[in-house]
Order: sequence, then structure tokens, then C-alpha cells
Amino acid sequence: MSLKKTNLSAYNPTTIPDAKKFIVGIVVSEWNHEVTSVLLEGATSTLLEHGVKKQNIIIEWVPGSFELPLAAQLLVDRTDVDAVICLGCVIQGETRHFDFICSAVSEGIMDVNLTYTLPVIFGVLTTNTQEQALERAGGKHGNKGVESAVAALKMMHLQDKYPD
Repeated sequence: MSLKKTNLSAYNPTTIPDAKKFIVGIVVSEWNHEVTSVLLEGATSTLLEHGVKKQNIIIEWVPGSFELPLAAQLLVDRTDVDAVICLGCVIQGETRHFDFICSAVSEGIMDVNLTYTLPVIFGVLTTNTQEQALERAGGKHGNKGVESAVAALKMMHLQDKYPD
């Protein structure tokens, strides 16, 4: 079955337990703001829908996707967050810059995850075109921000299930 023209953000909201006790950090890339602001809107509305209090959502903007791992680490180190959602958008250009940035960002986010044993969610679009990015930021393929918030909610509950 092809996923073409499918809303990848569809999920069953009844599978997400109440999240009113959680604090969530969201770090967002300013680069490709037209896309990342929609991802942020999707993530924030999903967290609120599942009970995260507005005052328990910490939002920090960073210059680009490359800066997301450090921003996530700063939030984990210096706040009481239960998870961090990293939102960004890297669009393929004519140079290999795309490959280096995507690799560095994904490895950096994974490293923060594993170093701190805390959910740090990869909500970074890596697309070939601006059109594809917009399709994944509230377009026909859903909103990666919603998917990232759902992942954070599920992972926070999993972490709660297995406390230190």
C-alpha cells in the first residue's frame, strides 16, 4: 500500500494517557520559518489537547536545525523538562551541505536522548523541495509537529512506567 497522499499524522487520541503533570520543551529552528512555525503550532496544540498545561510548555527558537541538539541539551540540563521536541526543516539544495546538516542533527539529537535518558524527539523535516516540506507541515501529508508531540507524550509515559 502506498503512503502517497496519506495523512501521516493521524492517530487514535484515546491511546494517549493524560499528560497534565508533564513539562515539555520545544526547540524550533528559525530557518524555514514558514514551515517550522506550522510544526510548532501542531506540536503545541497536540500537547495542550492531551493535558499539558500551557505554562508547562517551554519554547525556544534557535537559528537553524544544526543548533537544535545543543538547545535540547541546555533545556535538559537547566530545566525540569520531561521531554524535548526538536522541530526543524532542512531542504535539499545544490550542494552536499544538506547531507552534513541532516546527519549532524539526527546524530546530535540521538546523543542527547541516550546521554540523558530522556525523550528528545526528532521532528526535523528533511525534504527535497519546499513543496514537500509544506505538505508535511499542515498539508496533505499531515503535520510532523503533531507526530512529534504524540511521540513525546508516548515516550514520557513509557519513561514514567520505568522510573530510576
